[in-house]
Parts: sequence; structure tokens; C-alpha cells
Amino acid sequence: MSIRFYNARILPMRENMDIMEGELWTDRERISYIGPERKESAVPFEREVDLHGNLILPGFKNAHTHSAMTFLRSYADDLPLLDWLQKQVFPMEAKLTGEDIYLFSKLAILEYLSSGITSCFDMYFHPEVMARLAVDTGFRTVLLSGLSNFNFSLEEMREAYQKFNAYHPLVSYQLGFHAEYTTSKELLEGIARMAQEFKAPVFTHNSETKGEVDGCMERYGMTPTALMDSLGMLDYGGGGYHCVYMSDADLDIFKKRGMTVVTNPGSNTKLASGVPRTAEILKKGIPMAIGTDGAASNNCLDMFREMFLVTGLAKLREEDASVVSAEEVLKMACVNGARCMGLKDADCLSEGKLADLFVLDLHQPNMQPVNSIVKNIVYSGSKQNVALTMVNGKILYERGKYFIGESPEEIYEKANRRMQELKK
Repeated sequence: MSIRFYNARILPMRENMDIMEGELWTDRERISYIGPERKESAVPFEREVDLHGNLILPGFKNAHTHSAMTFLRSYADDLPLLDWLQKQVFPMEAKLTGEDIYLFSKLAILEYLSSGITSCFDMYFHPEVMARLAVDTGFRTVLLSGLSNFNFSLEEMREAYQKFNAYHPLVSYQLGFHAEYTTSKELLEGIARMAQEFKAPVFTHNSETKGEVDGCMERYGMTPTALMDSLGMLDYGGGGYHCVYMSDADLDIFKKRGMTVVTNPGSNTKLASGVPRTAEILKKGIPMAIGTDGAASNNCLDMFREMFLVTGLAKLREEDASVVSAEEVLKMACVNGARCMGLKDADCLSEGKLADLFVLDLHQPNMQPVNSIVKNIVYSGSKQNVALTMVNGKILYERGKYFIGESPEEIYEKANRRMQELKK
């Protein structure tokens, strides 16, 4: 679909945070023009949208989530991480079918779209279900293996990697595993061999709690990061989710291997897991991206709240209000997330890039006065400001209406009915 957005402010995020005035055109899934106002076009537009000075920016990238876990939203709260996992989450997850995952992940996509999120890095069971959902709804999804001692196998991960990286333009797949403490040494060695074979990055939950790190030290005499590196697993990069309890040596490995730290402040706050060394990580030049984690631990899938927590918690940890600027955090949410997820054509707004973007409504009280739009986004912005979300050149959300093939109320009714059945 060819769409012209005009009378717009645009934040391309190519090299800096400069905002321009002008217009942006899309032609099918790509951006065909971005620049000053123009009247002529070789291709007739199917729609022209006057933005009245509102802001276009690259879509947020949810760089770590478990979409289907919306089914446990507000179900297993106020518990320590291991009790939460072993006594509440794992027993309920064992009841899920593939169609349950489809339904509850569709609920997550509604929330992503209303938060300006245009793609997610999803780790969960039945990747074929999430791949089908991505195509059905038009939502860009990067699938990630959650390999552990309890699910999947190395051969299944190999098959999924080959299948889903040639499945559909909206779908891709990365190598990964749940965590060191749920994955045997034999499996870890197999993952490392596969990373070498495909020259592929590897992603996992890493150093989320002190207990996790202490356990790994007892088993192997190394931190999770050092163990993975010793196996050759990190030679082609990748990323770690949470990374709260990272040593200086761990961070040196991340820097050397070109790894990304994916911070999940909402989840880590609610589970009392701790606060990562964000200011130090950035000072070392290690890229950081942002994830919401799943709705079972967060409980919402809201990038605005995550951005505020990233900078707010870092300022508290360092007792320094100047660290981790709004500009840096916004870059994490858009640019770094895309690069971490392998979405190199969706990291910024530029001609030829994918038309994955959203429009921020500046004509609301929390965005006024316009002293600094970027700071307003991070420090006072909210989901109420998301006016439109586009993925792959298609508008999937606009002013409270969703265009994913099913009405929200139908999804809500099915989700609530199924949850009551699961609780029996």
C-alpha cells in the first residue's frame, strides 16, 4: 500500500536525534521517500494522512518477551523468581496447547501495537504457532529457541532455524536457550557447535539473579557468561537477557564479542531481581536494548514504562541524575533493539528501509510544552500518545482501532473463557 504522511515531524534516528519537518511516503513494505514537503509522486497514493505536526519515529522493538504469557497476567504475582517459576508458571504452562499460544500471543500483539512496538523477539514453545500468527496478523516477529532440559532438542532447533529463516518476510529465527541453570552441559556444547556451524549469534537469559550466578559458579567455577564463552558459543555475538549480576570480566566478554545486553527493568523490579549496571555498561560501549519480558512477570507490555524505568533505576543506582540520558534510552528502544534482533532494515527511518514505524500524538497535555520532544517521549510519554502503528507498510493500529483480522472484544472473550478452563 502506498501512503503519504505529510505535515509531519520526523525523527529518523539515523545518526542523531535531530527532528525534521516534512513528509514520509511508503510503497508496499518500504519507505520510498523521506524529506521536505513534495507535491509530485510517480505512484498515486492509496491514502494521504495529514499528521498536523505529530511525530513519526521508528517502531519500538521489544527485544525480549514471551508473548503467550499474557495468560498469566496478574495470576502469579508477589513471589520470588524461583517460587514464581517452579510453583506457578511451569505447572500452568504445561497445560497450554498450540492454539492457546496462538490466542494469548494475539492478545499480546494488540498490546504491542498500542505501545508503538512493531516487532518482538519472542522466546516460547511451538515456534510454528507464533510464525503463523505473525503472518496472519501482519506483525513482525523474531523467533528464539527456548531450548532447555525440559523441551525441544538440538535437532528441533536446527530444523526451526533453517525453516523459519526462509518462512516469510515477517518471520526470522535466532539460536538460543532458556538459561544455564535449566540446560545441561551437553546441550550447551551442542548449541555452541551449532553457532559455529551457522556462524550465528546466541541469546539466553543471563545472570538475572545472584542465585543463578552463584549456582553456575558452584557447577562450573565460572559465571554463565564465562562458561558460554569458554564453549565458543559467543564467537558470533548474541545477547543476554536481564544481565543484572555481571562481573567486570563478564562485561569485557560482552564487549569483545559484540554482545547486546537486553534490559528488562519492569520485570526485574517486580520480581526484585535487582538493577543492572546500566551506566557502566553504556560507558564500556556495550549496546543495550530493551524488553518487556512476559506479562506474567511485568505485567504490562508497555515500552514507555520500560524506558522510564531504564533511566530512572540507573539514576537511583548511581545516585546521579545525569546518567543514562533520554536520548540514549530512546536509541535502545528503537535502533539497538532492531540491530540486536537482526532487523537491520528496520533500525531507522530512511528511503529503502522497512516501513515499520509509529506516529506519536504531540497534541496532548503530557507532550506540552515542546521544550524537548525526545525527553517528553521518555520521561512523560505514554501509550495514550500512540496514534498509529505501521508494520511492513500496513497500518495495524490507528486511534484505538486494530486491523489484525479479528476484533479485540472477540480476542478478550476467548482469552478469558480459556483462562477459566486452564485454572480448573
